[in-house]
Amino acid sequence: MPHWMRMTQQLVFEAPRRGKPPRHLADLDPAERRAALASIGLPSYRADQLSRHYFSRFLDDPSAMTDLPVADREHVVAALLPQLLTAVRTQTCDQGDTRKTLWRLFDGALVESVLMGYPDRVTMCVSSQAGCGMACPFCATGQAGLTRNLSTAEIVDQVVAGARAVARGDLPGAVGTGRLSNVVFMGMGEPLANYAAVVGAVRRLIAPAPDGLGLAQRHITVSTVGLVPAIDRLREEAMQVTLAVSLHAPDDELRNTLVPVNTRWPVGEVLEAAWRFAAMTRRRISIEYALIRDVNDQAERAQALAKLLRGHLVHVNLIPLNPTPGSEWTASRRGDERRFLETLRAAGVPATMRDTRGREIAAACGQLAAD
Repeated sequence: MPHWMRMTQQLVFEAPRRGKPPRHLADLDPAERRAALASIGLPSYRADQLSRHYFSRFLDDPSAMTDLPVADREHVVAALLPQLLTAVRTQTCDQGDTRKTLWRLFDGALVESVLMGYPDRVTMCVSSQAGCGMACPFCATGQAGLTRNLSTAEIVDQVVAGARAVARGDLPGAVGTGRLSNVVFMGMGEPLANYAAVVGAVRRLIAPAPDGLGLAQRHITVSTVGLVPAIDRLREEAMQVTLAVSLHAPDDELRNTLVPVNTRWPVGEVLEAAWRFAAMTRRRISIEYALIRDVNDQAERAQALAKLLRGHLVHVNLIPLNPTPGSEWTASRRGDERRFLETLRAAGVPATMRDTRGREIAAACGQLAAD
């Protein structure tokens, strides 16, 4: 039996059950935060103060929370701000404007996030699972398998850590932008396989300060390999987030190999769900397509992809395949990349070649493995 068929049979849609992370401010809505403090005998308004420290000032050190009584600081922080992430290692490249951090979670699980500074924005790429159960053979995360889902707070805490790094000037190129502005759920894991925690995290990210980070909904991208019921469920949330579909092939035969979940929800069903999502948001669907040499980069596949997408509210992000250890595949030839891009554009399908950031530190698309 081919390797990819064995992996398909092993697809995991539910994470293994493990101990729960400690309760955190970011797991709770404002009313729940106030109730949590009242239940331990503290004034409920302390929750609003704590939210302001965490979401607006990015503080997690009680000694810096000078508007809280000294006698209450440790107690309040222990109740609602337990340490969720411990930085194991941070690597940088692109003159310091790309930062990958390896985090150890409370139970020893490892995840990675990537902070990227651009002239006009700062983007945080967050993980939603430790590992991934989708088994895409060209992706390092997919080959690692799934350890567990992250909690809402474990996801949000990655973003707050990124905002803290920007605020203290850790990204040289972000001096003009001033703050973290964009979040993409494109790190480790399949976001829609951890639906409740991911939607909860999005709600914390878009909630106005001090209840949340106050990010614009349209600056948040949620990616998926194509879990159709979850795409429809996300559409019903009526949030103006961007949906990114990791397609990687226009035909079911090849996509069954590259994205094994396609055997459950084939290309046509995935795209129909994407068009339903676009009809609600009136925003373009982002189609992610990793170009793999002599596998999915042929002219006829560019033409087939254009036929599927023409006339829809869509934009194609072509991604030169990033190298991963032990992979049998490699990036397309530059000439083939250009022809694929030109074929899409000539057919009237908006497309760009993604700028590859972080490849030198294994922080690019498909490379996160939490080694």
